[in-house]
Amino acid sequence: MVSLQITQRSVNFAFGFFLTALLSCQSNSGTGTYETYVVDKGNIETWETTEGRVEPANEVLLLSPTSSIITEIRKEPGQKVKEGEVLVVLNTKEVEDKIENLNDQLAVKQNNLEKTRLNARSAKADLSHNIETKKLKISSIKSVLADQEQLLEVGGISQAKFDKTKQELVLAEKELQLVQQKNAIKLEQLAADEKGLLLQIEIQEKELAHQQELLGRMEVKAPSEGIVLGIHAKQGEKIQGDKLLVTLSDLTCFKIRATISTKQKDIVKTGRRAYVMVDNTRLEGRIGTVKPKVEDGNLSFSVHLTDSNHPKLIPNQRVDLQVVKRARYNVLRLKKGAIISDKKVQNVYKVNGDSAEQKELKLGLITDEYIEIKDGLQEGDEVVISTVSNFKDANSISVDKFKK
Repeated sequence: MVSLQITQRSVNFAFGFFLTALLSCQSNSGTGTYETYVVDKGNIETWETTEGRVEPANEVLLLSPTSSIITEIRKEPGQKVKEGEVLVVLNTKEVEDKIENLNDQLAVKQNNLEKTRLNARSAKADLSHNIETKKLKISSIKSVLADQEQLLEVGGISQAKFDKTKQELVLAEKELQLVQQKNAIKLEQLAADEKGLLLQIEIQEKELAHQQELLGRMEVKAPSEGIVLGIHAKQGEKIQGDKLLVTLSDLTCFKIRATISTKQKDIVKTGRRAYVMVDNTRLEGRIGTVKPKVEDGNLSFSVHLTDSNHPKLIPNQRVDLQVVKRARYNVLRLKKGAIISDKKVQNVYKVNGDSAEQKELKLGLITDEYIEIKDGLQEGDEVVISTVSNFKDANSISVDKFKK
């Protein structure tokens, strides 16, 4: 017998479950502590580490919220702007068309929902009437049968006629039972139809809210008072989403100035994701400008943070920087454990109820923290990722779980 302890079920939850397990291996067995992880969806990244220094931000990057055409540029480099002033105006026709289309689709679905509810009410009435009719028929047959029973006793009716009436009663009762079963199924179908329409409406309402919010961002505005440093597009130009449109000075927030070896120059590109570590706090950012001049074999570049006024940021403070090299976003992932190797195809132990069996796993991107799951597992599957016991040759393990 062994003790099985789950030390982490998911990075998305702040609580843990502990399991005690009996291990029954066909080949080997052992004792010790085991760690499992519940497969989830998230981001997987590899990065190059370097150092940076916190300094007052002298520019803010303003990106296009979506693909569009620039219809107007209202400010020029060197001009001073106030918070909320419009700098660039994008064509809103595509977004407005999407909003109109979504409103039309929602109107149709709302109408279908109303029809479904009316049909459900009508069907319920018909079903109820059908059942009542069957019950009345049964009642009538029972009454006839009672009369026939008295007649049979005095020889006023034949046994065959009495038996025929009894058979009619049995058939009527079976018909009622069948109708009730069919009615139950029909009512479930009607409820499922309504639920499906409600879900579709909810999804489209969320998309409509997103498009309406996007419409409000088609005018690119200054987030704070500052000076326009550069306009990186032209009027009439067709642009893609997340394209750099404006650089704007802002002395109320901070950025990171960093250097990295020229050997890593291929990963230092404007817009690339990077992370700054400040007193065990991880802040997300994007690479801004990259100086073309090389000094002492190093490239100099800036990193602009999402939370640029974080209270832990102090001018001239030295920080660790992680520049993303490779990444997979919103993919199935599994935490890297002691028994999870770097092989692209390998076997793992998937927990299933009170047992865990070997499952072939195909991997994508592999990092020191997570691995990308290409095939073999689904979101929510629980997998043994670490153990001090030896059951690598076992085909399955038996687990007896309890909460503690």
